[in-house]
Amino acid sequence: MQTTIQEREGQLVALFQGRLDTAAAPQTEKDIAPLADCDGRDIILDCTQLDYISSSGLRLFLSVLKNAKPRGSHVYITGMNTDIRNVFNMTGFTNLFEFK
Repeated sequence: MQTTIQEREGQLVALFQGRLDTAAAPQTEKDIAPLADCDGRDIILDCTQLDYISSSGLRLFLSVLKNAKPRGSHVYITGMNTDIRNVFNMTGFTNLFEFK
């Protein structure tokens, strides 16, 4: 699992590549720590190259959202494949996030 944080046009973009499972979650949590300093900037969670997400990965996405909302930031998810979209639908996460 590889996670990269970039700043693009005033937004913070997290690029996820690989499998975000229980084994990868601790390192991914460290990798996305800079998103905590969003200070009103929108956050994009780019899942274009994400192959799989487990409940541990969903928890990380939810923690990003919970941190961002009180700071006036929006969290958008882009590039989800069908399998990941199904996981979001089954868990109700599609009701929590905004999608681009």
